Parts: sequence; C-alpha cells; structure tokens
Amino acid sequence: MPVHPSVRPVRQHARLRAADQRQRALGSLLSGLLLVLISAFALPPPALAERIGELAYFAGVRDNALVGYGLVVGLDNSGDQTMQAPFTGQSLTNMLSQLGITVPQGTNMQLRNIAAVMVTADLPPFSRPGQRLDVNVASVGNARSLRGGTLLMTPLKGADGEIYAIAQGNLLVPGAGAEGGGDMVQVNQLAAGRIPGGALVEEGVPVDLGAREGMLELVLKEADFGTAQRVVDAINEEFGCIMAKGVNGRVIELNGPPDDHTRLGFLARIENIQVTPTEAPARVVINPRTGSVVMNSAVTLRRAAVAHGNLSVVIDTQFEVSQPQPFAPVGAETVVVPDTEITIEEQDTFLRMVGGADLTEVVSALNALGASPMDLMAILEALKASGSLRADLEIL
Repeated sequence: MPVHPSVRPVRQHARLRAADQRQRALGSLLSGLLLVLISAFALPPPALAERIGELAYFAGVRDNALVGYGLVVGLDNSGDQTMQAPFTGQSLTNMLSQLGITVPQGTNMQLRNIAAVMVTADLPPFSRPGQRLDVNVASVGNARSLRGGTLLMTPLKGADGEIYAIAQGNLLVPGAGAEGGGDMVQVNQLAAGRIPGGALVEEGVPVDLGAREGMLELVLKEADFGTAQRVVDAINEEFGCIMAKGVNGRVIELNGPPDDHTRLGFLARIENIQVTPTEAPARVVINPRTGSVVMNSAVTLRRAAVAHGNLSVVIDTQFEVSQPQPFAPVGAETVVVPDTEITIEEQDTFLRMVGGADLTEVVSALNALGASPMDLMAILEALKASGSLRADLEIL
C-alpha cells in the first residue's frame, strides 16, 4: 500500500529522535563510567596491613654490640708509620711476647706492612658457640690501605667486658687505589674492610623470656598510640580473649604461656598477625650536607605568598702593567698593578602563591619557584615559621 507523502517526514523525525535518545543514553553511560574511573584513580591508595613482626619486637630479643682491638698484617707497604703511631709497635711487641718471642728493649721497628685496627660486630639474639658472625674492620692509625691484609686473632668484647667472640681472617676491601710520580688515584674507602663470617661465637647472651611467669612485652619500633591500640585489638581478636594490654604508645604487655614449647608457637602466631598502622605524622626531612629534601605523603601546604631571590656578588680583578716614563729617576721599575671591580647584582623577585592539599600539589608549587635544593630548605623553614607548612621539620 503506498504511503502518503505527509507521513514520511513524521516517520523520519521519529527515527532521528530515537537515534538521538540512544546517543544521549550512551553518552551518559560513558560519562558515568569516566567519572567512576576518575574517582577510582583520584582516591588515595588504601593503607597496607603489615605483620606485627615488622612493626614491633619482643623485649629482650635484640642484638648486642661487640668491639675489639687487633692487628692486620700482610699489607703491601701501606701500613702504619710506627714513628707516628707508636701503639702499633707496642701491640706487636706484646703479641710476640705472648708467642714466646722477646724483642730487645729500645729496638726501633720500622714496620710498613702492619696496621692497628678496631673490629666491630653485632651478636644476634639466641646465638650459640660455634656460630659465625660478619665483622667490620677499620684502621686506627695512619695506614693508607688495608687491601690484602689478614686480621690476627682478635677477642671481641661486650659492654660488660666479657669476651663473646673471636675474629680472624682475610679482609675484603672494596676500594682500589694507585699512586706514582706524586699522583694518586683512589676509588672508595681503603682504610676499612669486612670479613664475612670472620668471627666465631664463644659465648651467647642468655635471653630468658619466661622470667616473668609468661608475661612478655611487645615493643613498637615507632611509638604511636593509635598503632598500639590497633595491635592490642588485633591480638585480642585473634585469640578471642584479653591476651594483650596496652601500657603506653610503645609497650604492650602479653599474657603468654609459661612453658617454652608453647611460648614458641604463641610468639610465632603473634608475629604473623596483620595490622594496619596509623598514618605517619607529616614530616619533612632536610639534610644540609647533601642538599636532600624528603617529605612524606601527609605533608600539606596552606596558601602563602613566597618571594625568593639571590644576591650575586662578582669580584673581577684585572692585572695591568705599569712601566716607568722616559727619563724616569734611577731605580724606577716595571710593576704589575691589580685593578679590582666589585659588582653586586640581585635577581628579580616577585610574590608567587603556593599551596596544596596533598603532596603532589606541594611539590608542584615548590618546583614552580625554580629554587635549588639549598634554596628550597630556606623556603621550607620560612613556610614552617609562617604557619603555612603543616609538617614537622627534621634536620639531619
């Protein structure tokens, strides 16, 4: 049946209106999806849970520092100069006397392949005799290099003066150097080295975790009341009873089992509990020696106006030659006369608005000033003094 000509525009308009509605619906769907994606990426990442074993340690379970004095021999003419470091010769004389060798009194030993050193190590908890420890060796005198040397038997003592380990072995020195004709080239440090497994434990430090009838102390590495409360809640929830009690922002008391075998499983279970620590306080760390500036994600910056410029002083000296005039008096000489010019320049400065609610905006605002790290330190200190920088400043 033929369609009347007046009906065709109506049908075309209906089809166009339906296509327009479908396009609008698709656009709304894409806009909504885009907003969801933007919101997902804009949200800060959730805080990650950590093991209690990474956040805290049990009281009494710690390393103990050891130190000793010894001699390194076998150096290639790079040891101590005994005239300037007399204790090296005295140490060698005492060691030789213990080995049954007597050095005549008044003998001037010119030794160049021996060096006096200090030896340090850390004694881990629960160490037992026969266990190997890594030791660090550093020169005490004026030895130029310890490369190729051998550490003689050195007792390592604790803070109580007792011997807990004996160190001996060949040094591993990562540096290298050479000299000749008055020139010297050196890479890394040559007056210090390391001996992997160079110490043998002779006596361990006793750790009695059951001295208080099962009562243990869990010590947080960073004092924080919020994190301490979360640790207490997580432990009590894990065991289903009141097993932990907070003492302060760092110490948590645990009611552990009295016997050793059961206590081992109890401590292992405590260490593996997952806890989400509270966010660290806003802090900016400045190291003026290296020019490093580090800030954590909690740092914010209120709006402030900053103007920063440098004063440049340039001293330019030109040397001119002054010669005597013809028929000058006898004794007139040619002299060099310095001509010094001092110029003071100050860079153009202007106020720039800075401010931000998160770390990205803070960094962008400070980078916009175009300041060097040393200038940035001065700006951060001024912002802290003005109350704009919402963070603690820590100078290393």
